[in-house]
Amino acid sequence: MVDTQSSIVHIDVFQPIILCRAMASNAVTATATSIPRSKVLTEDNVFVNLRKMELAMCGPLFIRAREIEKELQKGVEKPFTELTKMNTGDAHAMGQQPITFLRQVLTLTVSPNLLNNPSYPEDAKDRARMILGNCNGGSVGSYSESAGIECVRKHVAQYIQERDGGIPCDYHNIILSNGASIGIKSFLNLFNERLNDKPSGVLIPYPQYPLYSATLTEFGLAQIGYYLDEDNKWSIEVSELERALREIKDACNPRVLAVINPGNPTGQVLTRKNIENVIRFAHKHHLFLLADEVYQDNIYDKDSAFHSFKKVMTEMGEPYSKMELASFMSISKGYIGECGIRGGYAEIINMDPEVMKVLLKSLSAMLCPTVLGQVVMDVVVNPPRPNEPSYEQFLKEKRETLRSLAEKSQLVVDTLNSIPGYKANPPMGAMYAFPRFELPSKAIEAARAKGQEPDVFYAFKLLENTGILMIPGSCFGQIPGTNHFRTTILPQKKKIKTMLEALKQFHIKFLERYS
Repeated sequence: MVDTQSSIVHIDVFQPIILCRAMASNAVTATATSIPRSKVLTEDNVFVNLRKMELAMCGPLFIRAREIEKELQKGVEKPFTELTKMNTGDAHAMGQQPITFLRQVLTLTVSPNLLNNPSYPEDAKDRARMILGNCNGGSVGSYSESAGIECVRKHVAQYIQERDGGIPCDYHNIILSNGASIGIKSFLNLFNERLNDKPSGVLIPYPQYPLYSATLTEFGLAQIGYYLDEDNKWSIEVSELERALREIKDACNPRVLAVINPGNPTGQVLTRKNIENVIRFAHKHHLFLLADEVYQDNIYDKDSAFHSFKKVMTEMGEPYSKMELASFMSISKGYIGECGIRGGYAEIINMDPEVMKVLLKSLSAMLCPTVLGQVVMDVVVNPPRPNEPSYEQFLKEKRETLRSLAEKSQLVVDTLNSIPGYKANPPMGAMYAFPRFELPSKAIEAARAKGQEPDVFYAFKLLENTGILMIPGSCFGQIPGTNHFRTTILPQKKKIKTMLEALKQFHIKFLERYS
């Protein structure tokens, strides 16, 4: 009886609750259909660091360039017939031809059924078989290790050892990535920890590749800008590094010194002495060195040479040879220009083994870098050898690409220096020129009236009148009161000549308009 009564009581108690829930559910349904719901994710509640982040290639100038491109397609009349994109380091988009051997190996790994095709050289087949033999299931469609395919990492280590004159390189210190950019971001993420309630600080060059400022903003790291010495071929002066550190030291914990060599956007190539001074400074202030060396094949000045930070550190001996260093390389630059395939490597030396485990753990969350990018990287660091059938053609294509870039670099700088008020440093390396130009006071006043930096104002006028798209120097960081822009040297020679003539005529008219 008690159980029966108890169950009757339970029914009597819960039945009204069930009825009330049903009524409430109907009311909610009615409300949901009559009142629009707000978005879960809005501009006000999306991650604040992503809102603050800016990338020079994505601002109003580039939005306007896309609009102009669409207007031209619709037949809108302009003072020009096409958009001339001088803003990008995308070599193949600018007409650079891919390296034959590289594409052959890539094709053979994607389509192994072609390995019996006699039209492909045996050394390309050997490379493809070797890579496929190290892929799970013999397919580039399978996951690799998080740090990359072991045999490719070993070839990278061998390449670095040969590049640096025999200085040992351990493949366990090599990490492959989807381009150098992702590798750099993964490395910087290690410093995304507040110490004594202050963020970590990263010294970056001004002018700088905007990946750095954007990443530091995204991660909430402090940006410590140091100015390159334009009057001394964009060198790095220790006194300037000291100034930058001194002015921000109380606001953050300086932990990383980033160097881009050869330079982007400046195209400088640091001397060995300059590199030694930078290393001493980093040691003095207990900084982890980040060496962005993706343009190491792009050296055009006969009096310049690429010196890797690792080589210089090692040859300086202790205590410098024991310093922590992360250096980066990419398949997107050099004579390769395979930007869209996404491949890169990092060599990280003297890092705490426990921290390396943390880095590898973080990389494992992304599963693995693209295997096709790893294939291309393997060809870059393991090219045809003198006794192999593809060697002569490979060497010819490599030399021709670099010769053409050197020639165009000289052409760009010489022509820019012929324009009144322009000054460009001699071409040394990389893929860009970063000229300085003077603007009349009336042009500066007009820019301020529109709420724009003077070089941005100039870039908009250049775009609207000539269809030439450049990146203003203020997007990279520059000494206040100066004006620059970055232009690539990648387009074919005829197009570069046409662009430079249009720029020269525009500038002369601009000076007349605002003088």
